[in-house]
Amino acid sequence: MARLPRLTLPGYPHHIIQRGNNRQMIFADTQDFATMMALLAENAHKFAVAVHAYVLMDNHFHLLATPATAEALPLMMQAVGRSYVRYFNQRHGRSGTLWEGRYRSTLIETERYLLACMVYIDLNPVRAGMVAQPGAWQWSSHAHYLGQRIDKLVTPHALYWALGNTPFAREAAYAGLVQAGVGSGDQAALTDAALTGWALGDAEFVAELQKKSPRRVAKAKAGRPAITPKN
Repeated sequence: MARLPRLTLPGYPHHIIQRGNNRQMIFADTQDFATMMALLAENAHKFAVAVHAYVLMDNHFHLLATPATAEALPLMMQAVGRSYVRYFNQRHGRSGTLWEGRYRSTLIETERYLLACMVYIDLNPVRAGMVAQPGAWQWSSHAHYLGQRIDKLVTPHALYWALGNTPFAREAAYAGLVQAGVGSGDQAALTDAALTGWALGDAEFVAELQKKSPRRVAKAKAGRPAITPKN
C-alpha cells in the first residue's frame, strides 16, 4: 500500500521526530550536537519555521514547530538532514544513510496539546534515564523556558506567553507544568500521532483540518461503513 503524503499545513504546530537508522547514534559528542543546533537555527530562520521546543538525544531528536508556509517544514528538514549527514559522515569517516527514512510528523491541536508536547519533549532525557532532571540535559529548549539561557533556535508560542505577565511568572508556571509531567495517555498519544502521521486533537479540530487538506488527516474507524436503510 502506498504511504500517505506527509500532513503539513502552515500556521499549525507540528510534532516532528527524526531517528537514526536502526536506532544508531547520530550525535557522538558535543561538536555533533552543536553542529545540529547551528543547522536547525540557520534553516528555521531561512525557511520561516518557528521552533517552539526541541530535544536532541543520542539517536534521535524531537521538534515542535510551526511553519509559515506548506513548504517551509519539508524544506527545512531536507536541508538540515542533508547537511548534517555530509558533516557527520566526513567527520566520522563513514558513508551511507544516517536517518531511519524520512522524518515523522503530524499536526497537534494547539490548546489541548501544545504545552503538553513541550513538556513531553523536555522530559525525553529523563524518561530515557540519561539525567534525573530535565535541566541537566544541555541539548533541549528546557533551559530557555526557565530563563537559564537565551536560545536563538527557540521561538516561544503565544500559549507560553499567556502563562504569566512577567518573565518570572511564565518561567515559574512552565516549571510547574514540567514538574507535573505528562500523563501516560497524552504521552502515548503524542508519540503515536507523530509516528503514524495522523492529526492529534478532538473531532472538531480534525474536521477543521480535513477541510484544508486533500489528504486524509485521521485514521478511518474500524469496521464497515454504516448502511443507510432505504425508505
